[in-house]
Amino acid sequence: MERHAVAMRIQPGCFNTYRRKLGEVWKPLVEILDRIGIQNFSLWNIEDKVFGYCETPDGVTVSEKDWEAFHKLEEMMEGTFSWISTPGEPMRLMYEDFGVVRENKEQIRHRVFVTKLKPGMQEEYKLRHDRLAEARNGKITQGPDSNFSIWNAGDYIFGYNEIDITMETEETEESRQNTIAWETRMLEIMSWYTDDVDWITGLHHKHIQRIGYHN
Repeated sequence: MERHAVAMRIQPGCFNTYRRKLGEVWKPLVEILDRIGIQNFSLWNIEDKVFGYCETPDGVTVSEKDWEAFHKLEEMMEGTFSWISTPGEPMRLMYEDFGVVRENKEQIRHRVFVTKLKPGMQEEYKLRHDRLAEARNGKITQGPDSNFSIWNAGDYIFGYNEIDITMETEETEESRQNTIAWETRMLEIMSWYTDDVDWITGLHHKHIQRIGYHN
């Protein structure tokens, strides 16, 4: 399975228009997704940012006909958004802990987050997360976190995580303190758009919303 991500910025004052036009193109968009074999497709919104995530079987290619159909839908939404990621190019994968991916999505909840890196901090962010990956020492995460990936475009970070609610347990004090220490250190190099660490910082951010889904 291959994972893909895209990121967009809604133009000022165009959120309602973006949502309306997204509804207008949704049916033909889904038809394209099905022809290509794209699954677990979702769109997420926080402030003026939209993050898209999807999965395809290994080695899937997009026909010229489907690219043309996609570009026609993009033209229908022209003026409502601009790209943060580069169309046709993969976003940079900064971290992954896919673990045991749940094929049945009925008992998962999502954690999707957005942050903005301070200038020049992309490589520092990558280095810190490479160390996390090394610390796993090849161990496969059984849960509750699964299918976890973090992506980068420009100065923005987008995270996607599927959490198995049947495996969630009460957080221990040690785990809580470790989280506080990690997130406090990460604030040295980035700031948050989503509300994930408001309980630490005392700030108030909006909660990210899913605005589209197709499996």
